[in-house]
Amino acid sequence: MAVRPLAAAVLALLVAPAVAQTTQPYPPLVTPLVVSQVPGEPIYYTLGSPGVPEQRNEGNTSNAGFVVTTDGVVVFDALGTPSLGWNLFEAIKKATNLPVRYNVVSHYHADHIYGLQAFKDHSASVIVAQQRATEYREDDQTSGERADQRLDQRREALSPWVDANTRVVPPDITFDKRMTIYLGGKRFVLIYAGPAHSASDSMMFVEPDGVLFAGDVVQNSRIPFMNADDVDTANWLKSLAEVEMLAPKFIIPGHGLPSTDAANAIAFTRDYITYVRDAMEKAAEDWTDFDVAYDRTDWSKYKDLPAFDANNRGNAYRIYLEMEQSQFKSDKPAQ
Repeated sequence: MAVRPLAAAVLALLVAPAVAQTTQPYPPLVTPLVVSQVPGEPIYYTLGSPGVPEQRNEGNTSNAGFVVTTDGVVVFDALGTPSLGWNLFEAIKKATNLPVRYNVVSHYHADHIYGLQAFKDHSASVIVAQQRATEYREDDQTSGERADQRLDQRREALSPWVDANTRVVPPDITFDKRMTIYLGGKRFVLIYAGPAHSASDSMMFVEPDGVLFAGDVVQNSRIPFMNADDVDTANWLKSLAEVEMLAPKFIIPGHGLPSTDAANAIAFTRDYITYVRDAMEKAAEDWTDFDVAYDRTDWSKYKDLPAFDANNRGNAYRIYLEMEQSQFKSDKPAQ
């Protein structure tokens, strides 16, 4: 699927809100965003705190970025509060006077999407996501989380930046396996990499620059979240192999540090998933109780990394159940 500027303009007219600009439409941040540039390219990114969303980091835990072309801007992800999204939008306006044409969303988890509200309210940007992102609705139970329950939790944990006015903004257009956006002399190849970390995991490869926005498929030097029913670690490993085949010159993960050494960044996520899978697979094969298996596992390589306390035990339990289930599935019926 490919979208060109003319189609974008038509879509923008259909979805553009009639909202007046204000100087500060959302609760202000205490700590402003820091925006960095990919060396030698009109591509920018901001890095979130490596921990979990909380008051101390104002909900700023994920990475996001944008690409400036001669015909407008493409944004990848929108951060975890409308205030953060507004600050990202303001950073774009400082970098260029060209309009935001597209917001590409890596997946519909709260820490990546609440900032979409700022773009939807104050620009004509078209929001693009993989089609399974449409499962993230307030009135439905998804395999990951319910949107309304998560929003209630964040209204309490991240007040005032997430409040009664915060809402989930759905995508305007969706794609299945791949989609290409042509804009200002660049190609933006959107690649479905899920289900892995979530049902709708997507990446954006910027050509000819060779820059990959990897979303949460790659999380460099941070313990990823894997404790959800739609996590598929076997497919996640396959997606990481596909990322490596792209051979990006510069990789921006969904969480953690960007790198010119894509293979090393990919290896961190792959090695962690493989380590947990191997430990829990052996436990399931030996019929070892999970608590015993977890306590016996040597976590020293990972225990001092960001989000270990928040994510690791839940990850291990989720993978233990996955390995247990796969063991039963592999049993052949008696002849």
